[in-house]
Amino acid sequence: MGTRTDAALATLVLAAVGIAFVLADASLSPLAVALGGLGTIVFELVAARAYETVRDYWERPLVEGLSLVAALIVVAVGATAAPEVVLSLFCGGAVTYLTFLALVETGIVPPPETWW
Repeated sequence: MGTRTDAALATLVLAAVGIAFVLADASLSPLAVALGGLGTIVFELVAARAYETVRDYWERPLVEGLSLVAALIVVAVGATAAPEVVLSLFCGGAVTYLTFLALVETGIVPPPETWW
């Protein structure tokens, strides 16, 4: 588990979002993309406050699996209900998260456990 698993899960969600964009013939909403990215940053800041606890829960295979399934369900429902907004939010969140992981892996950004 760890960064590679997190990146793989985020990539799966991003791939599903890309497929849903094509199937729904939706366009990106720049505002929703930005809000999705901002949501990811805020979540990481809050989660870093209790890094060990969050990591202990997140690294449980059941939690990761159910989170992935829930994300894919929201993407599927969102693609039919409000594709531009929902898919753009997920796109912004996933791209921001993958960028965040890359920045931490390369040492450009310190790991979250050191933030507080």
